[in-house]
Amino acid sequence: MTILLSHSRAWRPLRRFAAAFAFAILLSGCQSIGTDSILASSAPPEISGPAASAIAGDMVSRLAEQIGPGKATVALRVDTSAFGQALEAALKGWGYAVVTDQKTDSGTRVIPLAYVILAVDGQVLARLSTNTVEIGRAYTVTASGATPASALSLMRRG
Repeated sequence: MTILLSHSRAWRPLRRFAAAFAFAILLSGCQSIGTDSILASSAPPEISGPAASAIAGDMVSRLAEQIGPGKATVALRVDTSAFGQALEAALKGWGYAVVTDQKTDSGTRVIPLAYVILAVDGQVLARLSTNTVEIGRAYTVTASGATPASALSLMRRG
């Protein structure tokens, strides 16, 4: 018995594997955050403002479930990307104080936060990392925003 597949269908499993592999690589960087450091954050400049806002809003709401809404100051190294700006706005919207110059009062509880946004095979992979928790998710980006394309990945550090 011979089964014929169109060229595009034959590559779908490989593309899914490549996306899953890229997501695993994205999440594997979680072990590189020390207790006193923040990784450089990055996001591709081609993500639109509406997509960046949708992704940042979803990711911050999920982060707030893990660390509690507005309970600390978040130290964030933002870039000039639409996502960096949207993330800062989403954090403030959830009641977090955000510092970008890494200077706070000595008695202030500070949560260092790093992010990585990657465009892979038509989807966007997003990761937020703190010293105690890391979350990641894939999104499908449209002209009007972004919708989750995977379950939330959650990793806690002890």
